[in-house]
Amino acid sequence: MHKILFGIFAHPDDEAFGPAATLLKETAEGTELHLICLTAGENGTNPDNVPDLGEVRLQEWHQAGKLLGAASMTNFSYGDGTLSNSSQREIAAKIIEKVKNTAHDRMDIEIEFMSLDLNGFTGHVDHIVAARAACLAFYKLRDDGLPMKRVRLFCWTHDQQPSVDTGFVFMEPGRLPEEINETIDASDFAEQIDAVMRTHHTQRGDYQWMMEKRGHNATLNHFIVKE
Repeated sequence: MHKILFGIFAHPDDEAFGPAATLLKETAEGTELHLICLTAGENGTNPDNVPDLGEVRLQEWHQAGKLLGAASMTNFSYGDGTLSNSSQREIAAKIIEKVKNTAHDRMDIEIEFMSLDLNGFTGHVDHIVAARAACLAFYKLRDDGLPMKRVRLFCWTHDQQPSVDTGFVFMEPGRLPEEINETIDASDFAEQIDAVMRTHHTQRGDYQWMMEKRGHNATLNHFIVKE
């Protein structure tokens, strides 16, 4: 049985600062990875004052995708920070089309999705829309008879995020142990994980923040699993 994994994220770098450890482990084990990014991240930090941040961030994303071993990378070109209920349905339809085109006439496959926590992980509404669109597409595809196995939603632990954070938007505390269904240890990929994160050079401030939050646990990924 050949596994096809679709990583569905809102911004270039969500895959890196989120579940990069698991994505690297998956492709090393032969999983076929397809990355979908909803925006160009043009409203992210711009410490170097580049004139077209979205274009630069997509270039960084493609470099990260190569390091992750992605078989394809698709950007849906929505505006960074603009996602909503209406775009959620449109995005789900585009995900469904991408999955059906990828799986067309292929036998002995199983399909998995990966995104960030339904609470937005950091609370970013774009993250919430990406995760909910992924789940919407997943269950519609299952209803259509495709071999959909599960959705894994990357989350904080309560130790990493013990309380509400209002520094940017409303960010909830991390998940308690009983809420977490799966933990992946990719310690063998520590150098590659760091390289993937550092590829997003324009967002190096977020890299530093993420490392402060997760410490040496960047090789550990925690997921809520929906089947």
